[in-house]
Amino acid sequence: MEGPQAREQYVASMKKRQEGKAVMKNLPPCPASPNCVSTQAQDEAHGIAPFRYQKSLVDAKATLKNMVLSFPRATLVKEEATYLHIEFTSLLLRFVDDVELLLEDETKTIHFRSASRTGYSDLGVNRRRMEKIRRIVEGKL
Repeated sequence: MEGPQAREQYVASMKKRQEGKAVMKNLPPCPASPNCVSTQAQDEAHGIAPFRYQKSLVDAKATLKNMVLSFPRATLVKEEATYLHIEFTSLLLRFVDDVELLLEDETKTIHFRSASRTGYSDLGVNRRRMEKIRRIVEGKL
């Protein structure tokens, strides 16, 4: 499934998952396919280190949001007090990747998940994107 239907299905599943929860503490797990990375994954293939911040939660989230949205074809889908959901669309084939960022103020940690909506392999695109974001925000949060 691709395009608007895939987005609607993804957003509907996120809404259902969040019903009754004031603050989301866990991101969805990565599928078995290699097209996802997450700071909350337990396996090496999908695992990646979280970002850290020192500013206030509000300032860190605003800085992070502005920097991530400066990437080409990045669109903010949802924003909550400690959560950002951003879609990245590929240039040629218009594939959509979902990036979710979850700020945990108690530990000054930003957990994230970056996953392709379709296909099996992303050829490392999600991991490279998140490492690029890490390099850009390092020392600015």
